[in-house]
Amino acid sequence: VYKRQPERQTVAPVVAPKNLAELEPLIRERAADILDNLPVGETFNWVDKVSIELTSRMLATLFDFPYEDRHKLIHWSDITTAVPEVTGDDSIDMKDRYAELIEAAGTIYKIWGERAAAPPKFDLISMLAHGENTKTMNENPGRFLGTLLLLIVGGNDTTRNSISGGVMALNRYPDEYQKLRDNPKLIPNMVSEIIRWQTPVIHMRRTALQDYTLGGQNIKEGDKVIMWYLSGNHDETVFDNADQLIIDRPNARAHVAFGFGVHRCMGNRLAEMQLRILWEEIMQRFSHVEIVDDVERLPNNFIRGIKDVPVRLHPL
Repeated sequence: VYKRQPERQTVAPVVAPKNLAELEPLIRERAADILDNLPVGETFNWVDKVSIELTSRMLATLFDFPYEDRHKLIHWSDITTAVPEVTGDDSIDMKDRYAELIEAAGTIYKIWGERAAAPPKFDLISMLAHGENTKTMNENPGRFLGTLLLLIVGGNDTTRNSISGGVMALNRYPDEYQKLRDNPKLIPNMVSEIIRWQTPVIHMRRTALQDYTLGGQNIKEGDKVIMWYLSGNHDETVFDNADQLIIDRPNARAHVAFGFGVHRCMGNRLAEMQLRILWEEIMQRFSHVEIVDDVERLPNNFIRGIKDVPVRLHPL
């Protein structure tokens, strides 16, 4: 019988890993700590207690950011996409948003300077500060802040909303949840299927550089072209019963949620690792993460975000 562990202090920051292989035990340690301190027997928001907590800890590690300030990274990620054109919320104070982004830029500039003056380390800011093609990026404020915010958003929103979306999907399809209980070895494939089903980034937009015909549609130079990842991942010509979660789907990895070709997400393997490890640890503790009330999504036409997933845990 699983017993909740005694309450303890948040895991202390550790020395930044030297390579990707060192991240797996670190992710497992942090996932276990988060799960062991959840309020068993009570209703709580899975997004706050698990999805955001795990991604904030890992973002702090990837950037070697001050661990006690890690939730600033989540906040900066959230406000990056919080514009009226994306959220439909005209009440957003754009002056306050701008001031907070300036604060983010100042903080990251300071860390960049420290890393540039020190020997290279295995964190994203240090690697950019020492990279031959990126070491002068801080001289271009727009490129600098845009690149760093892109990395923060990429490390936060995709993994965070896939963690939340996985709980939603398994509750919506209880037969698949039972399939997982019967065979936890399906977790790696299930992770790909969750990412396909959830599709955390809805679309990207590009500008056509020349006239082109695609799928019988004439595209003119200068036209704005939208790539709907959500549509592609639910394409019935590629995925049978595309709107349904099928955790042993043979071609689950054919999804386009990470992009494709030279634009493929650089953090895709890390995102998959976090999801895999988290579900391995969940299945060792809980027979059911049950959604007990309505789920609340975030109003956003770019990020398929989830704000509140009220759950109750059922220990093994």
